Amino acid sequence: MQKTFTDQMGQEITINFPPKRIVSVVPSQTELLFDLGLDIEIIGLTKFCIHPIEKFATRTKVGGTKKLNIDLIKDLKPDLIIGNKEENTQSDIEELAAYFPVWMSDIFTLDDAMKTIGQIGELVNREPEAAYLNHLISAGFNDLKMLASQHRIDKKVAYLIWRKPYMAAGKNTFIDDVLLTNGMTNVITRERYPELTLEELKTANCELILLSSEPYPFAEKHIEEIQAAVPHAKVMLVDGEMFSWYGSRLVKAVQYFFEFQKQLY
Repeated sequence: MQKTFTDQMGQEITINFPPKRIVSVVPSQTELLFDLGLDIEIIGLTKFCIHPIEKFATRTKVGGTKKLNIDLIKDLKPDLIIGNKEENTQSDIEELAAYFPVWMSDIFTLDDAMKTIGQIGELVNREPEAAYLNHLISAGFNDLKMLASQHRIDKKVAYLIWRKPYMAAGKNTFIDDVLLTNGMTNVITRERYPELTLEELKTANCELILLSSEPYPFAEKHIEEIQAAVPHAKVMLVDGEMFSWYGSRLVKAVQYFFEFQKQLY
């Protein structure tokens, strides 16, 4: 049967329901699809869709999130492609949408993430599974918010995602919302992912500088470099997936942030 859905960009798509040949081009949403109980339906994913690793190994890789292999996707003949406005390139998505139904998410907050989980659940006929994931995420992050308040966590933070040039997660990002939930206020007041210098970081009045494991793989050696430039701040490595993946990974993120908060009080 055919069914019509509206994605988060306001685009209407009509698909064969439930879809049997799905290409997912965003890592966190690919993991979500598997966690919703899909398996053979997912025929293509990106080289960054590494969770769960045993599924990743057996699927066709359709390029990277920013540079999709359009011809390969056409050869797979998907009946649904699932992407994200920020993660994918507009020209790639527009080209694919001329041939296939493409459903796009657009996520800035935890509430947006849960809404997306619910909508993708509807899209792939897994509504009860999606509702259960959202129940776990909602309960967990409400507890985290309450704990941050009880322990009076109130840290001024910069969250770095790139080096050469340094780039940070600014306002109007999913990461910013996750920081806030855990008692951390982002000192980067510019929107999205601005470039900044170590000198700017030094004058930003932050108590904590978090170095993400992705997309740039920050390591121990980078702590020294940044600590030398900003001696008054504590510099820490963090798991980027826990701060920025907005699918079912949020269930695992709850436990991560329970432990993470203990380092802040």
